Order: sequence, then structure tokens, then C-alpha cells
Amino acid sequence: MRKIVQLICLIIFIFSLIFIVKAFNSNAFAKENNKDMRAVWLTTVYNSDFPSVSNRGNAEAQKSELIEKLDKLKDTGINTVIFQVRPKADALYKSDINPWSDVLTGTQGLEPNYDPLAFIIEECHKRGMEVHAWLNPYRVTTSGTDVSVLSSNHPARLHPEWLIEHKSALYYNPDLTAVKEHIRDTVAEIVRKYNVDGIHFDDYFYPSNYPLPEGETLDGVVANARRENVNEMVKMVYDTIKSINPNVSFGISPMGIWKNNVSDPTGSATKGQEAYYTVFSDVRSWIQSGIIDYVVPQIYWETGHPSADYETLVSWWNNEVKYSNVKLYIGQALYKDVVSAQIDEQLKINEKYDNVQGSFFFSAKDIFENRQGCVDKIKSYYNTVSTPVIDEIPVIEEDKKEEDNSNNNIVSEEPEYIKPTEIRTVKSLPTQDEVLVDDMVILFESYNIDGYNYFKLRDIATALNGSGSQFSIGWNSKKSSINIELGEGYDAVGNELTLGDGKSKTATTSTDKLYINNTYTYLDTYKIEGNNFYKLRDLGEAIGFDVDWDDSGVIIIKSR
Repeated sequence: MRKIVQLICLIIFIFSLIFIVKAFNSNAFAKENNKDMRAVWLTTVYNSDFPSVSNRGNAEAQKSELIEKLDKLKDTGINTVIFQVRPKADALYKSDINPWSDVLTGTQGLEPNYDPLAFIIEECHKRGMEVHAWLNPYRVTTSGTDVSVLSSNHPARLHPEWLIEHKSALYYNPDLTAVKEHIRDTVAEIVRKYNVDGIHFDDYFYPSNYPLPEGETLDGVVANARRENVNEMVKMVYDTIKSINPNVSFGISPMGIWKNNVSDPTGSATKGQEAYYTVFSDVRSWIQSGIIDYVVPQIYWETGHPSADYETLVSWWNNEVKYSNVKLYIGQALYKDVVSAQIDEQLKINEKYDNVQGSFFFSAKDIFENRQGCVDKIKSYYNTVSTPVIDEIPVIEEDKKEEDNSNNNIVSEEPEYIKPTEIRTVKSLPTQDEVLVDDMVILFESYNIDGYNYFKLRDIATALNGSGSQFSIGWNSKKSSINIELGEGYDAVGNELTLGDGKSKTATTSTDKLYINNTYTYLDTYKIEGNNFYKLRDLGEAIGFDVDWDDSGVIIIKSR
């Protein structure tokens, strides 16, 4: 009897162990993935990368094909797959909003007998790879304007009033609130139902060079309204993702040129199509307002290109994200022979720029075909380059501090990193309290969360600059770390002490690390539209200034 009981216990133990290992493999992507971004776009429109046309309608063949391709990508050094799940306002996942994509079976709306998104998530996570669900937000057809050919449950067929036509194709109209809400709801469904690591939009917004009304200019009222429509959609999507799961990243891959410097002195020294005017997308505003987590400019040119030199653009984008919390990855064009042939050189160029944190390669097909030996070059580069690992605990060497000229280096004298006990997403209420800083009235953008007033760090630095409590702020984008140096003057970045719009905002617990004089310090922090907000009293105690209130409710800040 005892032997039977022991056998039963052993069986239970083995099954429990199997369950734990399986859970670990599917969800803990492993320390292996805490590296620089090495992503590839896996394109499904036109059955470009997946699934092969010959495998349409064959679920098992598609699974086998995907496994083979993921193994190839893994062997190349790829750690993230950008999987196109919405090529034409349809779905490569089980949706209650959008119909099944025709790339799976040849017929839009037809059940493929498996869930491609769920399958690729499981297989990628087994391999220590991330999955970002890639959506084209507006495209309905690549050609043709007859809605009757769409699936009977296609939202575009049910709502033809949502559509615009351009160059014999259909698009959702970005002007419409209903369209923005439809895109938001589409993203929300994916984030709620699937264990994705990110949501990704590509470079298509308004149709390319969509005409303006007669008499309107590219900087006129209608053009500006179009850019604001896109901004509203992007912010709506960002806020929705963070309200469901703050750990899911939201990134966009815009055209490689924001503006040429002939259009705007702050643009790049290039002569190509400009995202700002061609598709009415203002990437700069998304970065500055913090409504994306990462940006992947499609720098699809070679080094030395006469109109759009690769390094010229990498340098421009590196500066563009410099004072933001937005991560920068570079989109690189393996589909071009000239780029594939020099891809290792381009990767070495990326190394030179502090804010470049990895690459996205387009497309997977060119890796599978090893165009111009690009796979050999990428593998060789990744096998030899020293890849930075983003550790939660700073590594400290006795009596040694690295030095650089950008205040980006952070070494902690206290190695313990305290994670926030809970990642929260809450509503913050704008406050209108009067603030006196050394007897001078200063207006701040501040918010009330759980009864406490939260202020933007850079605003406090500006207000105290030149006083006995002044401090500088350094930002290390690779480590998502802030370093405050007490007693040093603050260098403004350009958006300090700007007031908000007086509306409530979504606030999410910030996981950025804070160091004061290179010593790790934990303070309760919330991120609002990309900026870190701290409790005023906490900042006073940590930095060295006094905070008080008078009987009328005026906040009083006194430097020391």
C-alpha cells in the first residue's frame, strides 16, 4: 500500500513539474530576451512572408511552416517577431470585431481551424522571443473599391460611411470619431485576449499624398486637422493599452524622414518624402507627448545615399528622442540589395549612437533567402558584438566609476533596486493650487493622485535653478534611468513649465529608476504622457527644499 501511495505522489510531482516548466517556457521569456532589440517584420499581406500560398487552408501545414521560419529567425539572432495580424482591416486571430483574413484560406471571413496569433505567441515564447502584434490601422483593400467583395461581417461593409477612396483602394477615414474608436477597440481586444508583448503600427496613416481641398496648403487648416486626427487616434490607443496592461509596449514605425531641413530648419539634411506632409503624421509630437513607447523610423537607404544618407538620419533620430522616454530602434531594408550587402556596416553605425537600442529588419523573406549574404553578416555581427543586458540590479565595481560626457552613466552605491509593489493605471486630476517658489508665483502642470500632489521633475528643476537647492537631470535611455546631481545647474530641454490642457490624464506607475548623486533612490512615481511626476514632499526631502502650505491653500516651496 505504501508503495502505491509513493508512486501516486511521484506521478503528481512529475506532472506538477511539467506544468511549471511549461508555464515558465511560455511566459518567462528568459533573461535571454533582456537584450537590445533584434526584430523582424513578418509580413502577411499578399502572403509575402507567411503563410505560403500553397499552404492556404491547411492549418497543420501553416503551423509547420511557421515553426520552421521561427527556427531560422532564432538562429539568425532575432529576438522579436513583429507579426502582421491586421493586413487589410481583418484578422489573423479570433476576433469578434474583424473578419478572418483571406491570406489564411483564400476567403475572407473563413475560419482557418487554428488561431495564428495564439500559436505564434506560444512558439516564440518557447524560444525566448517576443511577439508584437502589427496592425495597419486604416487600410481596407490594397486594390478595388467594391465593398460587396468583402466578408459579410466586415465593418467596412457594414459601415460604408467610414470609407474613403484613393488610387482605386479603400481606407477607413481618419477624420471620423467612429473610426478612431474602431481602431481603439480592435487593439483593446488583442491586448485583453492575447499575451502579446507589444502593439505595433506601420507607416500608413492618411493615404499617401491624399489630396487637400482646393486652396488648402500642406501647413494649412485641413492639413493640421488631419495630423491632429492621427494624434488623437494614437493617444487613444496608447491610453487604452496602458489601462489594460501597462507592460504591453506600443510602437510605431514611421517613414524615415519627418521633415527635410528645407521645409523646417530642425528637420534632417535630406531630400526625400516627408511623413509630416505625405501621410499627415507628426512623429515628433508623439515622442514629445510620450504617447508611444518606441519609434522605428524606416531608414531604408544605404550609407552615402545622395538624398537620404543612412547615418545622417540615424544621427537625426538619435537626437530627436534624446530627452524623451521613447525608445529608438532603426528600421533597416534587407529587401534592397545595396542595404543587405552593407547591413553589418549599418549595424556598426548604430553602435555609435547612445539612444539607438536595436534594429527592425524588413523583411523576413529576405532573411529566409539570405539576400546578399545578409544572414551571415547579421549572425557574425551579433556573435561578436558586446550586447548590453538591461539588468535590474546595477553592477558595481569597487572604487570604479565609468565616465562619459553626457551624464548618461549611472553607477549606484546602493545595488538594491526596489520594484514598485504594484503597477497601477489610474486617473489623475489636474490641480490648480497656487505655488510660491522663494516668494515668486510660478504656474505648474500638476495632478492629484490618491490625495497627493504630483509635479513634473523637470519643472521643479527649472523653478529651483540658480538657488541653493538647484539640481541637474541626466537621462540614460538604455537603462531607463534618471540621475540627479545636487548643486549643479539645470539645462533646459525646451518644454519646461508648460501648462496642461486642464483635463484628467491617465497615470501609470513609472518603472524608471532614479539616482541622486549616483545613489539609487526609490520614490513613488507616475508617468503621465511620457513625463515622470513625483510627490512634491518626496522631492523636497530627497533633493533638499522645504514644502509647506499656508491657511489659504497656497503651496510654498523654499530653497535651502
